[in-house]
Order: sequence, then C-alpha cells, then structure tokens
Amino acid sequence: MSLQIIHGGNGKPAGVFIPMDDWEIMKEEYQNLQAWEEPEPTKAEVLAGIKEAIEEVKLIKEGKIKAKSLKELLNEL
Repeated sequence: MSLQIIHGGNGKPAGVFIPMDDWEIMKEEYQNLQAWEEPEPTKAEVLAGIKEAIEEVKLIKEGKIKAKSLKELLNEL
C-alpha cells in the first residue's frame, strides 16, 4: 500500500491519501468502510445543480440577491 501523508499549514500530519486500488482492497476486507463513501451524484442531480447556479448568478447580476463571499462559498462545500 502506498499511502501519502498530507500535512497541514503547520507542518503536522492532517490526513492520508489512499490510492483507489488500495481503497478497493480495503473495502473488500473491511465492509464497514463502504459507509464512508458518498454516492456519486446522478446526471440529473449535476444538471439541476448547474441550473440552480446559473439562476443564482442571474439574480445576483439583476441585484435581486446579494453575492456570497468566497469564504461563504467554501464553507458550503
């Protein structure tokens, strides 16, 4: 297994990157790991999200709603 340690801004370990091949092997051995995965969005869900974003930009340009700051956008993720 070829794990990569991810370090935070303070230089301390903050996370681990696991290659997909290794992740698949781990999921076979430890069934409860599958609960950590989020389901992939459907094509319809992706398109609905894009449509919603376009409508929001339109409302911002028209001055009907206030634009969000970058910090607010990142917090939504």
